[in-house]
Amino acid sequence: MTAPRDPQSKIVPRAAARAMAERLRAAGRRIVFTNGCFDLLHRGHVDYLNRARAEGDALIVGLNSDASVRGHKGPARPVVPQQDRAFVLAALECVDAVVVFDEPEPAALIAEVAPDVLVKGADWAHYVSGRETVERRGGRVVLAPMVEGFSTSDLIRRIRAAEGSEREGRA
Repeated sequence: MTAPRDPQSKIVPRAAARAMAERLRAAGRRIVFTNGCFDLLHRGHVDYLNRARAEGDALIVGLNSDASVRGHKGPARPVVPQQDRAFVLAALECVDAVVVFDEPEPAALIAEVAPDVLVKGADWAHYVSGRETVERRGGRVVLAPMVEGFSTSDLIRRIRAAEGSEREGRA
């Protein structure tokens, strides 16, 4: 049995992700890319990432930086800092590399990695950043179904509701 890879070694800068993708593609491997905030990693995320990995031979995950998440979700997010979100993602067996990006969307990173398959949640059917780049290269875009009842925003609401109930119980 081989020892598991140190998750920290799977958190890589953009240039390393690009080089990894080029090396794997040259060996005939199919590169899959997805991205997201992955704040409060939950079952829905894990299911989604496993589905993404099943689309190819290596999964590279673009992770929104803290500043990027705040731009999308507001000043109270993310709940979990980027270095911790990256570490937890990298610890998943289905994830081959994690790349943090600061931009509001991952189009430039997708162009650099040049994946064969781009996976997004079906809730993003209206707009998939990087779609044109991937399809122009002959790649494909996959819209993965979402696991009902799992979202970070819902988890945060439930935690806040539970905290409120606990306070009321102590009053």
